[in-house]
Amino acid sequence: MVGRPHNYYVKLVEEDYFGSVTGQDKDAILDCFTEDARVTIYHGDNKPRCFRGKPTSGESPISIFFDHLLRNYDPRFEDFTHFVDAVHDRCAAHFRVHLTPKLDSPYLPVGVLVLQNCNFFLCRDGKIDDMILYYSNPSAGNATQPTPTGFPKQ
Repeated sequence: MVGRPHNYYVKLVEEDYFGSVTGQDKDAILDCFTEDARVTIYHGDNKPRCFRGKPTSGESPISIFFDHLLRNYDPRFEDFTHFVDAVHDRCAAHFRVHLTPKLDSPYLPVGVLVLQNCNFFLCRDGKIDDMILYYSNPSAGNATQPTPTGFPKQ
């Protein structure tokens, strides 16, 4: 039983993690995670993408996910709703993200993506140990051509 206060998790997720992503500070982003953390991305019917702090054969390092995001987009996050289970050291956040392609990004022709996300955070030792990311791209349903989302398919 951990029992950290609700505000601890809000700060870790919204200010420390998402604030560092918005600020494009990769070192600060990675500092939010345990050394052997896992990040799993789910989007629609696509195969889940898994990244690890200490990847083994066939796994991708967490840094590749953030390299892609920060190289291609200026992200902005808003409208957070947090759900905290302090007893089990975990929380979830529902929010909206705006991904504005950078001028040299191959995603520039697509324009700004506005996604609805729900992330689940399992914590250990005051850091994120496992982040499960579900996102939807509501504008993709009305697109006449395939619309890229946050990470290329495998």
